[in-house]
Amino acid sequence: MMQPTIRAAASADIPAITGIYAHAVMDGTATFEIDAPDQAEMRRRQRELMDAGFPYIVAELDGKLLGYAYVGHYRTRPAYRYTVEDSIYVDPEAQRRGVGRALLNRLIAESAELGFRQMIAVIGDSAQTPSIELHRAAGFRVIGAFDSVGYKFGRWLDCVMMQRALGPGASTQP
Repeated sequence: MMQPTIRAAASADIPAITGIYAHAVMDGTATFEIDAPDQAEMRRRQRELMDAGFPYIVAELDGKLLGYAYVGHYRTRPAYRYTVEDSIYVDPEAQRRGVGRALLNRLIAESAELGFRQMIAVIGDSAQTPSIELHRAAGFRVIGAFDSVGYKFGRWLDCVMMQRALGPGASTQP
């Protein structure tokens, strides 16, 4: 297992982040985007989340960015303000080496420290077994699936919904 350094993302990470995400868009089903965003759009997305105070982190080893992850609003209506949704993307060459686990564990810790109480994972494609198992190992449970809600690469894709409590979860008032 790799022991990458996990740190806050920086603007200088955008080229690597854009490349990792482009691979996920063009070759995978972890995201339902069809066209890969350019660096300007990825920078805008990163800045929006970081300016709102959400964790946006990267994993780095020997100067190479291996993956990135962030949380954002699960939904924007006020009653959802204590619930976040996670996103994790790992360079194909670093997958299944502990990078995703390190990123997810840090996201969980930072989100709990910020007072969030629930984390949702929306996993594109029910065949994404590694992502489902990664989340399960981090304490998430499957709460349901939406059948055939995305269409990409000439086929219908499901979304698996997973959830875990953060900190005291719903056992106390925020």
